[in-house]
Amino acid sequence: MNNFTFDGCSRVIFGKNTESTVADEIKRFGGSKVLLHYGMGSIKKSGLYDRIVKILKDAGLEVVDFGGAKPNPVLSKVREGIKICRESKADFILAVGGGSVIDSAKGIAVGVPYEGDVWDFAQNKAVPQSAIPVGVILTIPAAGSETSRYSVITNEDGLWKRDLVNENLELIRPKFAILNPELTLTLSPFQTACGLVDIMAHAMERYFSRTENADLSDKLCEAVMKSVIRNGRIVMAEPDNYNARAEIMWAGSVAHNDLIGMGRDWDFVSHRVGVELSAIYDIAHGASLSIAFPAWMKHLYMVFPEIFAKFAVNVWNIDYDFDSIERTAYEGIKLQENFYREINMPVRLSEVNIPSDRFDEIAEKTDKIGSIKKIDKNDVLAILQLAQ
Repeated sequence: MNNFTFDGCSRVIFGKNTESTVADEIKRFGGSKVLLHYGMGSIKKSGLYDRIVKILKDAGLEVVDFGGAKPNPVLSKVREGIKICRESKADFILAVGGGSVIDSAKGIAVGVPYEGDVWDFAQNKAVPQSAIPVGVILTIPAAGSETSRYSVITNEDGLWKRDLVNENLELIRPKFAILNPELTLTLSPFQTACGLVDIMAHAMERYFSRTENADLSDKLCEAVMKSVIRNGRIVMAEPDNYNARAEIMWAGSVAHNDLIGMGRDWDFVSHRVGVELSAIYDIAHGASLSIAFPAWMKHLYMVFPEIFAKFAVNVWNIDYDFDSIERTAYEGIKLQENFYREINMPVRLSEVNIPSDRFDEIAEKTDKIGSIKKIDKNDVLAILQLAQ
């Protein structure tokens, strides 16, 4: 097991009707004027927006409205939010939505106190020193951004999708996250499935590692993955199943708040390939991962078959083939891919009409990282070819 520092995680308020406590949580962290950040309007259609505004105003909090966060959140919206936040003198940001809204809110939070351009942080030209506090009411369990210290933003100039903050990450971890599984009952099957893929990806990226003697985190990762598979199947068949949605919602936070990856290296290659696909072609992030992950696995399982075989046995309950560790490993990959198909997610670029004409660009933009193997441009091209 590697040395590590664990800073803890956001305060989580979980369960039915927990959004009713939001004003108290904001006041707990010193907020008085709240920038209410949300997406393209679904919270207004559902009535959640009106409920939240009433709760805040009844508690004596001022509300500054700022909607319009897009899937695959963009830098221009972050810059717009920074301007509104400064002009209104908002002292707290409440993100109501999924990962895109939350990531956008984090970018605004860290950009307001900074005199330069917020994209400087993504380019390592500056290190953030402070941020406005952020709270979350989660409506889409997927990205885990509600309790994580990460924010991924797309710069429309060049379609660069990058971690906005690379140092002092704890500045942007939300102060609290309100998780009411009832708020996810209106999600479409596709939104639900995208979330399942993203949550499982976060667990797999911590699991597929060369770090030895990390038994506890192995078991934590496996538990998250198995829970997502089991409850994902239930919720796809029974969309109103509160208990299954509750398990998925909690798994989403646990998978990305750093806990299950402590003491080990992580392998985010598949996520980086997916990030570039979604930045360039604007496809759903979950769809980019259901395509990229099996291709990454097929490309690298022969490099380190032991971890892939363990995944097959412990997550997918494959009988170990003592004549061939590689066959055992590949059976797990096939079952993972079949699970994506089972929940109606794409597993090939051709299924979402993505051509091969920009493969070189994707390969150039993908960070040269990896725990199973440090990848190069040829590896990315090979993964994309397998994903066709």
